Amino acid sequence: MTAEWVVRAPHPQLRPAITRYIGYTQHGVTLETHRGLPSRHVTLVISLAEPIRFTGLPRPGQSPGRYTAALGGMHTAPALIAQDAFQSGVHVEIDPLATPALFGVPATELSNLVVDLAELGPKHLAERLADAPTWAHRFAILDDVFRRARADREPAREVAWAWRRLTAAGGLIRVEDLAAEVGWSRRHFAERFRRELGLPPKQAARVLRFERAIARLRQAPTDLATLAADCGFYDQAHLSNEWRALAGCSPRTWIAEELPFLQDQDASAGPDSGT
Repeated sequence: MTAEWVVRAPHPQLRPAITRYIGYTQHGVTLETHRGLPSRHVTLVISLAEPIRFTGLPRPGQSPGRYTAALGGMHTAPALIAQDAFQSGVHVEIDPLATPALFGVPATELSNLVVDLAELGPKHLAERLADAPTWAHRFAILDDVFRRARADREPAREVAWAWRRLTAAGGLIRVEDLAAEVGWSRRHFAERFRRELGLPPKQAARVLRFERAIARLRQAPTDLATLAADCGFYDQAHLSNEWRALAGCSPRTWIAEELPFLQDQDASAGPDSGT
């Protein structure tokens, strides 16, 4: 397989809302199904080739679908994507607190869902990106579109602070402690957090611990017992059970199928590449 990965930070005005843009082109993909895993982000994927084919979705009962541009909320189960031999597109990592400003909907309405961007706008974005001659032009279009987006409301200051605190700790803070630090009852805090983020704080912490484990594996292979201890799981069995729930497979299956693909991505694109 040959692949090109181009990664760029968004315009400085957008960096509180958007972590990064990732452009990709791949030829000769052999892995039939990619697992879109839970993470701290709301994810926008825009295909510059064939529509994205979702064969399994995080929310039970949501039908499979084909989307040229798909927006996925925070989720606690994998999104299964059928892969074509040739793929090209743009992946955008978005802070869930920014979805009202960028798309006009709160993160809770996207929780465990994948929706067609055409239902939310902006219009014709995929076509504009496909017509652009370079990745730099495509990223400039995204900057322009998102800087023009409406800012309906700001998230609650206490929730934004707690979310930053929880992500910085990789999910390793008790909900009771976060609630006490913002001066709210545990129940009130959990409900306000869920309304702003789309997941309750306990479930968000699960996702962050899982994401931390994936990041450790991408940096350097390690045994699962050590990984579990380093990332806040009770033991290896707890890690394995959480992995099956969040990824839909065992850690060893994911390592064999997906990790080489991700390591190739890491080797091909640095955090500041982008033209």
